[in-house]
Amino acid sequence: MAGGLVALLDDVAVLARTAAASIDDIGAAAAKAGTKAAGVVIDDAAVTPQYVRSIAAERELPIIKRIALGSLRNKFLIILPAVLLLSQFLPGLLTPILMLGGAYLCYEGAEKVWAKIAHHDAHGHGDEGAPDEKSLVSGAVRTDLILSAEIMVITLNEVVDEPFWSRLAILAVVALVMTVVVYGVVALIVKMDDAGLRLSASSGAIAAFGRGLVKAMPLVLTALTVIGTAAMLWVGGHILLVGTDDLGLHFLYETVHHVEEAAHDATGALGGFVGWVVNTVASAILGLIVGALVVLVITLTVHRRKAKKAAAAAATETDSH
Repeated sequence: MAGGLVALLDDVAVLARTAAASIDDIGAAAAKAGTKAAGVVIDDAAVTPQYVRSIAAERELPIIKRIALGSLRNKFLIILPAVLLLSQFLPGLLTPILMLGGAYLCYEGAEKVWAKIAHHDAHGHGDEGAPDEKSLVSGAVRTDLILSAEIMVITLNEVVDEPFWSRLAILAVVALVMTVVVYGVVALIVKMDDAGLRLSASSGAIAAFGRGLVKAMPLVLTALTVIGTAAMLWVGGHILLVGTDDLGLHFLYETVHHVEEAAHDATGALGGFVGWVVNTVASAILGLIVGALVVLVITLTVHRRKAKKAAAAAATETDSH
């Protein structure tokens, strides 16, 4: 009887160690896959605070909470089932879809660069007045759907060879962690100036720290925007670079790889870092070129058509008066 109990406990211990190892593997895979989506995550964290910039301070956190819940619904009810079905039954479509997402990232990054040069708002949040909360949240959740889809597809591409249930677990972990991280950071950002104002009402070093927080807010948002733009161009360009190689168009990938290897071999102990920088810069340049072409096409088609419709509507209104 005692021997049977010992054997049972031994089996339980083995199962526990196996489960712990599986959890560790899932966690490691989720972390690796999540880092590939860094550009989208940073952009999401940079864009979302703009939705609450004209909202009363006491409504900021409730609105961010509603957007975060909408993001979770996007990921778990729409995107996760779709990408799992895709990976299970049509894995050959993953690379083209991923490349479309990469091209969109390049477009977003290039549009931000163009907006900075041309001094206009890339996201269209001009002086239109503050919308009601329902419209604001629904608009933010729609934007999140695109960004979340990119995060999930990028993640899936990293774990597509895993068994189905491991894929499901990894994607679920990434979906949950990314949502918590992004909207937790957003909540901290939008409340940074409020905390600074409260601290500035104190005295001495605390007041100075509070004033520093208030002054740092615009710098933080600017830094997030710049880093997010650069990361989108890099990630989007790298997706296109690898995707073209997977589809049999090897010239671009091989050219960048040769330059990366030459830089690695020429810089000794710093070779790994220098090689990574070369690959990153090359990917970002490719992303900027592709993004600029997409911006040009959309400007000459969609935007021009909208401008013509707006001009025709204005002319009709003028004639009616």
